[in-house]
Amino acid sequence: MMLLLESMRPKQWIKNCFVFSALIFSKSLFTPMMAWRVTAAFALFCLISGTVYIINDVFDIERDRLHPVKRERPIASGRLSARAAIGFSTLVLMFVLAASFVMDAAFGFLILIYFLLNLAYSVKLKDVVLLDVFSIAAGFVIRVISGAVVIQVFISSWLVICTILLALFLAFSKRRHELVVLEKLAGNHRSILSEYSTHFLDQMISVVTASTVVSYALYTMSEETVSKFNTQKLIYTVPFVLYGIFRYLYLVHQKSGGGNPSVHLMTDRPLIVTILMWITVSSWIIYAR
Repeated sequence: MMLLLESMRPKQWIKNCFVFSALIFSKSLFTPMMAWRVTAAFALFCLISGTVYIINDVFDIERDRLHPVKRERPIASGRLSARAAIGFSTLVLMFVLAASFVMDAAFGFLILIYFLLNLAYSVKLKDVVLLDVFSIAAGFVIRVISGAVVIQVFISSWLVICTILLALFLAFSKRRHELVVLEKLAGNHRSILSEYSTHFLDQMISVVTASTVVSYALYTMSEETVSKFNTQKLIYTVPFVLYGIFRYLYLVHQKSGGGNPSVHLMTDRPLIVTILMWITVSSWIIYAR
């Protein structure tokens, strides 16, 4: 069971916190029933994403054995059999789908779409240039939309746009890290890496970085946002977003980071403090009134 849990990569579950976005920005954080429903959705996304990781590890077992870090994973190292992993993930998948549809039909379909998208990624999309990165970004968008669906609130188009851009930023940074770390062996580990170069990825990262900051700034100043929260003070949270992105770029370019965003979010103190300050200030502005 410990090997199965390790294969589900609990450290990566922090990505599922995107599910809470709609709850916070719909001013429903302190509505108990809504908070519980989103928390349940978060738990189901943790389980389904864990299932996806197991299936992906089974598909990538030979590739992972060529990677200096991934070869230590339970399935790649041989400590956990592929048959046991698939059997367990099938049971978890059935439970998650059943619980999701019982909770809300639309949410159940989103969970199913999320699973099918990731299955397509494991089978084919991860080998298609650019679509591999957009597939990862789509997973984050599905999380955000799901958080809105389970509590039946309107989701801002700005929130969706910012999510897409931030997810692309993280995905392009991950590809860059893989190229830098694996060097000439990059194509052997992941064939799609031979279609990328650090120069090309740096250009893509520059585009989505600027777009993310501008989109978030426009969101804080938009008529829709000001009307919804009855304040223009969200603009004061932009510096936290700027610093957070610049800090992550520093880790990517100066510390050869970016391979695992979840690790940085849990270990890099400046980044952790910045995120906590953004959450605190944003929450105070939204809920203080």
